[in-house]
Amino acid sequence: MAHDHDHAHDHHRDVGRRRLLIVLAFTAVYMVVEFVGGLMANSLALMADAGHMLSDVAALGLSAFAMWFAARPATEARTYGWLRFEILAALINGVTLVVIALLIYWHAWRRLMDPPEVAGGLMLGVASVGLLVNLMAAAMLHASAGHSHNVRGAYLHVLGDLLGSVGAIGAAAVILWTGWTPADPIISAVVATLILVGSWRLVRESTDILLEAVPRHVDLPEVRAAILEVPRVEAVRDLHVWTLTSGFHAMSCHVQVRDPAAGQEVIRSIHERMHHDFGIEHVTIQIDHPRIYRIGDEPV
Repeated sequence: MAHDHDHAHDHHRDVGRRRLLIVLAFTAVYMVVEFVGGLMANSLALMADAGHMLSDVAALGLSAFAMWFAARPATEARTYGWLRFEILAALINGVTLVVIALLIYWHAWRRLMDPPEVAGGLMLGVASVGLLVNLMAAAMLHASAGHSHNVRGAYLHVLGDLLGSVGAIGAAAVILWTGWTPADPIISAVVATLILVGSWRLVRESTDILLEAVPRHVDLPEVRAAILEVPRVEAVRDLHVWTLTSGFHAMSCHVQVRDPAAGQEVIRSIHERMHHDFGIEHVTIQIDHPRIYRIGDEPV
């Protein structure tokens, strides 16, 4: 079962990496197109979004490199290999998105105070092309984002660009039809808020993994109860559940059994419960010999 899980995890990583590289190429090309279009239209919004896409190119490149680097084999010094390099990349991407959102707020305020003249027609055309590019990129990364925090970080960057394109289209349409230029900074601030919400969740989840917190889909008391339900188990101590990297959860504990000779059977039963009930594949169990507790003492 563990072999099948590892194979599936490697398959998802390979597919995600290929898709990241394709999206990276399209994003880099469009970034140049958008920046040139921004210069021609005298659109600060387009040039700012091109700057956002520059950070996306860096983020996508970092994510692709992290997925390649994390696949390196384990060594005696790093027994889990480089699996958590993907989580570091996800954290960096999340923090970068928070910074980008704050910068968008700042630029939106400046444009609101002194709205520049914008060639609305060219702005609308370039933003529309950007929307198509970002829709393609988001569609390619959507499935893999569910299997990797690292890919999800890149996916959120792409969604931020997609929202930016929608906002630019809306602002360009308002400017073309009404001439009301404050629409640009107002829509930019709304987009920044949406980016901030998604990026904050990514930062929080990546930090939880690095701090070896219990995965959010796992209830530790339920895990303890499931172990105690296994025949011959009398007590559970030193129970820990954590995430090594996206989709790779681990658990360790000490269990006390009535009959130490049945230890292997107990271990096999606990492995099966952890896999089927909680999706935990990497399980380490220490069988303890029976102990006599002082009155009032309880296992922890």
